[in-house]
Amino acid sequence: MVEKSYTITSDSGLHARPSTVLVSSVSRFNSDVTLEYNGKQANLKSIMGVMSLGIAKGASVKITANGEDESLALAAIDEVMKKEGLAG
Repeated sequence: MVEKSYTITSDSGLHARPSTVLVSSVSRFNSDVTLEYNGKQANLKSIMGVMSLGIAKGASVKITANGEDESLALAAIDEVMKKEGLAG
């Protein structure tokens, strides 16, 4: 299991478009990927789950990947977070 914490820096937080990009980036991996915010968890492969958390700018989130390609999944998330300007 690997995990990483992020602070959301995007003014819009994790709204629909960046959430879709994040979900798409991890859907190809076999590992289970979970997004945790404010004591709640969502499957990062579920756009509805991610959107239901209502993550705003300044939020601290933790992403956990568990499985055979967990490191690759986390690397893909890192890339999206930086490319989309979501987290610093």
